[in-house]
Amino acid sequence: MKRELQNFQGTLIGTAVGDSLGLPYEGLSRDRVRAFGEVRHRLVLGRGMFSDDTEHTLMLAAALKAHSDDAAAFRRSFAWKLRWWLLGLPAGVGISTAKAILRLWIGFPPHKSGVRSAGNGAAMRSAVLGVFFADDEAKRREFALAACRITHNDPRAEESALLVAEAAALAANRVPNAEALNRLRCLLTTDIMKEQFEVLERTLSEHNHITELAARIGCGRGVSGFAANTVAMALYAWLRHRGDFETAVRTVIECGGDTDTVAAITGGICGAETGDEGIPQAWIDGICDWPRNVQHIREVAATLGDASKPLPGLIWPFVLLRNVFFLAVVLTHGFRRLLPPY
Repeated sequence: MKRELQNFQGTLIGTAVGDSLGLPYEGLSRDRVRAFGEVRHRLVLGRGMFSDDTEHTLMLAAALKAHSDDAAAFRRSFAWKLRWWLLGLPAGVGISTAKAILRLWIGFPPHKSGVRSAGNGAAMRSAVLGVFFADDEAKRREFALAACRITHNDPRAEESALLVAEAAALAANRVPNAEALNRLRCLLTTDIMKEQFEVLERTLSEHNHITELAARIGCGRGVSGFAANTVAMALYAWLRHRGDFETAVRTVIECGGDTDTVAAITGGICGAETGDEGIPQAWIDGICDWPRNVQHIREVAATLGDASKPLPGLIWPFVLLRNVFFLAVVLTHGFRRLLPPY
């Protein structure tokens, strides 16, 4: 149980750390990211806040805690959490996710609300599923697809969500790279991901820097939000730097593009392996968010590791206030980008 708790804390805090570190660099090219020097929290006064990547992961964890034995009930629970999340006026919600949640509100059932999108919105929240069902392949697949199809029903998005969940399970169980690659390869179904994975394996065998993979898959100027690209980069960072959370997350952020999501996925997978003890303390301490703060995340992780513990509560008006503040921070950061060195 102690190891499982470390896995849960690692994947949840790892997701939040990657998300909050990557958020200030989102949309910047690789060269512009490098102009800042050291990767650190930069969103507001040298501190970090997290985005929908972490929020969705925590909501999914809560639904999983309540309904880990019933995928249909889990799906309904997560769908309701997404409905209320959108009413909280979150900043930066993805277009596909927003469309799917609006479909939920007008009466579409959760298994039919997803839209045809190959974005990375489902993959970004799947690592915790892999850790929770690390020893149950059938449930891991069933729940990952159930969660994905609420917002994304494109086969490429489904495949990417399954790959992230599988990688997190492999990380939690510390499966060596050779076997991990074989397990991941068995999940490939689409031509694009098969091509990406072939390039990933070749680049990994050559011990190349992650920027080489980025160039080979067409992300030389920045990682796109296309699920196949995002997941390929996250998987490579984990496989190339096993046990080294800091290097894995730092290098994917330095590639630019959709930095918060690719770093959140990388952090979730790597954290499942290292536990929170393997995450730089300065990066954890640099998160300044509320009411979903680091302590809240630890409490959620503790409930996943101990069935007798209740989930920590959230007061919805406080979430709304936080989102108003977060929107102001994001807008201020956007105007700040009009000045050097952006």
